[in-house]
Amino acid sequence: MSKTPIGIIGCGNISKIYAEAGKKFENLDIVACADIDSARAQALAKDFGIPKAVSVEELLTDSGIAVVVNLTVPAVHGEVALKALKNGKHVYNEKPLALRRHEARQMIGLAREKKLRIGCAPDTFLGGGLQTCRKLIDDGAIGEPIGGSGFMLSRGVEGWHPNPEFFYKKGAGPLFDMGPYYLTAFTTLLGPVRRVTGSARISYKKREITSQPLAGQTIAVDVPTHVTGVLDFEAGPVVTLTTSFDVSAHRLPNIEIYGSEGTLAVPDPNTFGGPVLLRRRGEEAWREIPLEFGYADNSRGIGVSDMAAAIAHGREHRANDRVAYHVLDIMHSIIDASETGRHVEMNSTMSRPEPLPLGLMPGRVEL
Repeated sequence: MSKTPIGIIGCGNISKIYAEAGKKFENLDIVACADIDSARAQALAKDFGIPKAVSVEELLTDSGIAVVVNLTVPAVHGEVALKALKNGKHVYNEKPLALRRHEARQMIGLAREKKLRIGCAPDTFLGGGLQTCRKLIDDGAIGEPIGGSGFMLSRGVEGWHPNPEFFYKKGAGPLFDMGPYYLTAFTTLLGPVRRVTGSARISYKKREITSQPLAGQTIAVDVPTHVTGVLDFEAGPVVTLTTSFDVSAHRLPNIEIYGSEGTLAVPDPNTFGGPVLLRRRGEEAWREIPLEFGYADNSRGIGVSDMAAAIAHGREHRANDRVAYHVLDIMHSIIDASETGRHVEMNSTMSRPEPLPLGLMPGRVEL
């Protein structure tokens, strides 16, 4: 099997699991990494056997790299992706796709013009847990989907993250940081959203960092930290989603989907595995459903592998720009709805990506 040469830009916390993807997936070859902090790039290269740690400019202009995996902070996702596309490289962005809609549209337009691909995290919907949920819904296990609910509730990140400030700046907050996991799960399970409404607030204008090494410093909060949206799907289901960095404790599920014949308890969409629970109408207890697909462990990078395979075989990749843009549009529209006090009709749409085939060998995304 031929390998696609990959370059990683951004060597922070998340880069380690992507670096491991070079060994996990047969069609990926991570040949270089770069960061504005050269020491971080050198450390990643040393720890994971990446041949080259280079400057960002060197990586972007390296003719031997086909795909740039862009793991920079959200504020520069669009800028770095555009530079990669201009240099003739396919791009796979960490979520969200870009900070603003117009940046994302510019990226997509340039990619179409240059016949390049854009992929985007999260790829957790390709894990064994959510793929099993997709099959259950498609097989009619809960009948016709009617609605759903999702909750991502925490006390924030300043108690554990070593550099938490960007989580409270534009492009982040609980909705833009964690919402992509939930919204990608919902849309790949139920299809596109037709309209949204929502309410959002900033609960605390300043937050104190208690994690090391910045303990005692204060963060000015620029984005809503408690957001609730109501999503009307084109196919009919109505879903509520709450994301918050202001909740100390709760007993709510990650995701539930309600159907005419039963309820599906969907696992944490920030993970790849289970458990998947089903309770059909008339049953007295929940049943745990065995996962029918692989990649139940932390398999970040499967979206990159699938995009590389799709490029090689001329098919559409699953973690694609239409899904990512629709998710970005939904998030902005929830905030727009809160600010204007009205429903917002969606201007974007997407199609549910094809499910992964059953029976995949480890390290592969195609039979």
